[in-house]
Amino acid sequence: MIQNYKPGFIVILLAVFALLHGCAINKATATVDPTTDLSSLKVFHVKKSAEDTRDVNVIIENKLEAIGFQVSETGNDADAIITYVDKWFWDITFYMLELTITVRDPKNDFPLASGNSMHSSLSRKSPEKMVDEVLANIFVGKQKQGAKNEK
Repeated sequence: MIQNYKPGFIVILLAVFALLHGCAINKATATVDPTTDLSSLKVFHVKKSAEDTRDVNVIIENKLEAIGFQVSETGNDADAIITYVDKWFWDITFYMLELTITVRDPKNDFPLASGNSMHSSLSRKSPEKMVDEVLANIFVGKQKQGAKNEK
């Protein structure tokens, strides 16, 4: 059957497959400082990014509360400060390409833990799913460390 096709067509077909193969990128990682006990963290303050026009901070706050953590309006009574960087990309519509969330010590801004999620257009996720993925990777386990087990 393949002998019926011209060699140029086969080369073009292979090139298309090679290009399409590289279009889907999925990456989800997390690192926790080995001296950090995440289970001691109960109250978080999410510091809104100056560049954020899509209220990603609210999505993070809602997810933290949904998994049993408390969210503080100010960093004064927080056990940790959450900072984040969200990158958006245009491909017919805007979508969140990458999200990095960092858990920081409120006393010295030291990064206690960090998580990242990146999904290109073909494997894109909603901002809510990206936040879910990053927080789940940071606070590993069936029951999130430090969260109240109310459910």
